[in-house]
Amino acid sequence: MRELLEILAKNLVDSPDVVSVSETIDEEGTVVLELSVAEEDMGKVIGKQGRIAKAIRTVVKAAAIHEDKRVIVKIIQ
Repeated sequence: MRELLEILAKNLVDSPDVVSVSETIDEEGTVVLELSVAEEDMGKVIGKQGRIAKAIRTVVKAAAIHEDKRVIVKIIQ
């Protein structure tokens, strides 16, 4: 799932070399993916009214269901 999020983000932004994804697991066993992009690319990842961010989260959660995992995607500024 980390790789999927990284691929999605790199294809959306102008500076793909700045994209980074960190993965942690909280105490409940949920995978937390934190996406960090360049400041000027933040709007491209979030989209108008958060539509692109919501779509990214939907795709990653759908992939997580196939692996029987719970995932939270956070976009870090």
